[in-house]
Amino acid sequence: MKIGILQTGHAPDAMRPDTGDYADLFKQLLGNHDFKFDTYDVVDMQFPNDIYAADGWLLTGSKYGAYEDHAFIAPLESFIRDTYAASIPMVGICFGHQIIAQALGGKVTKFDGGWAVGRQTYDWRGETIALNAWHQDQVTEAPDGADVVATNAFCKNAALVYGDRIFTVQAHPEFDNAFTKRLGDERGEGVVPDPILTAARAIQHEPIDNLRIANQMARFFKTRSLT
Repeated sequence: MKIGILQTGHAPDAMRPDTGDYADLFKQLLGNHDFKFDTYDVVDMQFPNDIYAADGWLLTGSKYGAYEDHAFIAPLESFIRDTYAASIPMVGICFGHQIIAQALGGKVTKFDGGWAVGRQTYDWRGETIALNAWHQDQVTEAPDGADVVATNAFCKNAALVYGDRIFTVQAHPEFDNAFTKRLGDERGEGVVPDPILTAARAIQHEPIDNLRIANQMARFFKTRSLT
């Protein structure tokens, strides 16, 4: 199965020689599931020729806001709507979670409650799941047809599923603790309030459930179901 990765942003320049870019993180995360990957830097206006260029689509995180005026936003939203209409499976992470919701009629805003950075826990259909997060924007209103899979007190729409077509997650199952720590050093200082960075660093070695969510992502691509 070929997964097309729509890269909507880039990892910090100083990190990429060591960590790779965002698409590389997903290739590593899903590396045990027999997928083939093509990467499209849609943030740089490199789009697939059509929605059938892959068997499924994965949208990455980004430093940009889904509601901001960037050249890639409108064509990406059109691509999302066309993919949804054609019932091609799609997975979105962080910005990907947000832009999919916005494209399909939901609302994304800069959250009044501020930032979520580092390890967060979620009620994931009755189970507790821990993932690293890095966001201030949120899906504050989910589109019609989207069901909540995960939530917590800070982020009510932490993961959504749209029938058998789309699965999206606000947090970052592709970010391990080392990557999140470095991201804090590179992009957190002077942007994220110091108390939030300090709190995140204090628990940065605690376990996270990336592989559990990776398995759900892979299952959704292959079977159109999370279970």
